[in-house]
Amino acid sequence: MISPFLVLAIGTCLTNSFVPEKEKDPNYWRQQAQETLKNALKLQKLNTNVAKNVIMFLGDGMGVSTVTAARILKGQLHHNTGEETRLEMDKFPFVALSKTYNTNAQVPDSAGTATAYLCGVKANEGTVGVSAATERTRCNTTQGNEVTSILRWAKDAGKSVGIVTTTRVNHATPSAAYAHSADRDWYSDNEMPPEALSQGCKDIAYQLMHNIRDIDVIMGGGRKYMYPKNRTDVEYELDEKARGTRLDGLDLISIWKSFKPRHKHSHYVWNRTELLALDPSTVDYLLGLFEPGDMQYELNRNNLTDPSLSEMVEVALRILTKNPKGFFLLVEGGRIDHGHHEGKAKQALHEAVEMDQAIGRAGAMTSQKDTLTVVTADHSHVFTFGGYTPRGNSIFGLAPMLSDTDKKPFTAILYGNGPGYKVVDGERENVSMVDYAHNNYQAQSAVPLRHETHGGEDVAVFAKGPMAHLLHGVHEQNYIPHVMAYASCIGANVDHCASARSTSSPALGPRLLPLVLLPLSTLF
Repeated sequence: MISPFLVLAIGTCLTNSFVPEKEKDPNYWRQQAQETLKNALKLQKLNTNVAKNVIMFLGDGMGVSTVTAARILKGQLHHNTGEETRLEMDKFPFVALSKTYNTNAQVPDSAGTATAYLCGVKANEGTVGVSAATERTRCNTTQGNEVTSILRWAKDAGKSVGIVTTTRVNHATPSAAYAHSADRDWYSDNEMPPEALSQGCKDIAYQLMHNIRDIDVIMGGGRKYMYPKNRTDVEYELDEKARGTRLDGLDLISIWKSFKPRHKHSHYVWNRTELLALDPSTVDYLLGLFEPGDMQYELNRNNLTDPSLSEMVEVALRILTKNPKGFFLLVEGGRIDHGHHEGKAKQALHEAVEMDQAIGRAGAMTSQKDTLTVVTADHSHVFTFGGYTPRGNSIFGLAPMLSDTDKKPFTAILYGNGPGYKVVDGERENVSMVDYAHNNYQAQSAVPLRHETHGGEDVAVFAKGPMAHLLHGVHEQNYIPHVMAYASCIGANVDHCASARSTSSPALGPRLLPLVLLPLSTLF
């Protein structure tokens, strides 16, 4: 039975919608448009400096609908209506669209896409750091088909490099930066089939420690994949699922320490207190593993043990910026994706807002003159919000109407499929009878699935800094790292850099030649 007060509230919601007084004056909108126009005209003077630094923010699963909803949430967290709010990424001057399909998949996964936007070639679903000649789960198709990433190109050019993620450090997105694997799920040898082991393939955690031994900063989750099977976790001593998983008996943390030169200062930390106690000016190498698996959702985070994404990014930048040759930093807001898969939109959107805060933190610590910053997503989700909601409606609230079919209310946020599908007494669940504002509420979905799926539409690419204008239209996803490499004069496509440096003004520093773009050669 629906409360008559709920029906009345829904029926009158639109007529009582809040409209800020200033927005009733047409001059407000005209002046806003003119200011935007002035800023757009300024972009005619392109930034063609060489990018000393490159920062890539990857919102896993952060489709356009997620960006919009996160914008509203950010505003509402600051007690505004939300729609007029600007995310940090909204302020970037150049925006493009990225086509996310994998070579064998219309709707992609995070591994094949990571290979595209980090290694510059499209790949099959479920594979990382290999070309499409590698078939998922088939170890014997890996050799000879490995492709390297922009993180490797940057390190080979003498730059410092870092990986910061809210997932396991050997999850799909970060693993494409350093690993070559026929299966994204080979986190440790415990998850690998005997056939793959006998054929000589190595697990992703092993490759993290051995493929590029001098990654300067690594932070995220994934402790259990570094330790021998059944080793008790330092934080969750009674939790069997948190124990070590490795069958080969290796202690990869000790191996990581042994690889570092004695005259360098290397630090391994496992909690927020240890991380924030570090003096970044004295740290050469940092490994921070704050959870056995993925890190906790931002809404669930323990402030004593787990750092926020923003905090990890700040520490990483303070370490990486010491290199006079510059750096490359990959930052992943990885649990946006997980929240959506679980149908928990509130968790997903708070993850997106936290990543946007990290983008702002990085912006405050760097300069657009010499730092190219790119923000994008690997793929979207079947996440949407609608229902003719009025201005200022809680992003987690109800639509201002009842269904004209089953006469029940519905939330603005819905999923095309997923675990939120529920039937009560043969009918759709009445959401007015549940706490739809709960952190772990699973929004209703049209098709029942244990895990909600990715979406196949294009995702946004936001860019600022040197050569950001090269991200300007609708691009294949694998184009992105070629732009970052071109801008920073690393990898194979660097012929344009020598002439630019020889003719540059010492006061301005080296500049690229924007109208003489040589063919983008393959970088693997």
